Amino acid sequence: MPIYEYQCPACGVRKEHLQKMSDAALAACPECGSADYQKLVSAAGFQLKGSGWYATDFKGGSSASSSSTSNAGGGHSCGSGPCGHS
Repeated sequence: MPIYEYQCPACGVRKEHLQKMSDAALAACPECGSADYQKLVSAAGFQLKGSGWYATDFKGGSSASSSSTSNAGGGHSCGSGPCGHS
C-alpha cells in the first residue's frame, strides 16, 4: 500500500498515512479536526539503479533508439521469444 503525505494549513501538522489507492483522500486533520487537510505531492521513495530493464530499455540515449529501430518491421517490441501478439 502506498504512503501518502498530508498537511493541515490550519495547525501546520504534517503526517504520512498508509492508504489503499482506492481509498478516498482524508478530509479532516487528526490533530485539530480542520476540514482543510490536504494531500501533498511528494517524490517516490525509491530509485531504479544498475543495469536492469529500465536502464537498458527505457532510458534515453543511443541504445534505446537502436532497439526501437530494430523492431520497426515487427510492429511491436516484446523482446526475445514469442509473446502472443500479432
